[in-house]
Amino acid sequence: MKVEELASESGTPANYLVQILIELKARHIVKSVRGKEGGYLLARPPAEISLGDVLRCVHGRVFDPPALNDPHCPPELRAAWNKLQVALDQTADAITFQQLLDESADKAKMYYI
Repeated sequence: MKVEELASESGTPANYLVQILIELKARHIVKSVRGKEGGYLLARPPAEISLGDVLRCVHGRVFDPPALNDPHCPPELRAAWNKLQVALDQTADAITFQQLLDESADKAKMYYI
């Protein structure tokens, strides 16, 4: 897709979207194709790209509670926050873009009464 098309479709300013795409390209999530018919496309199959991959690329950690770096946070609370962080990382890594595509295709076939 061309940046302009993607920006229009997602409602994201093109300049901001370019910055995101640069990060995604650096992590081999998307690749760019030059030329008149160029644009961006996935660098790997959707089954090999997780939601966690994209979240970490765009936002850093999937979940990054400040308490983990707070020396005043009690160790038992810090351990609880760490467990939550690990669980969210694992969950985000278990969701692939292929799964999201499959789920959206299934919904298109549903009939509503």
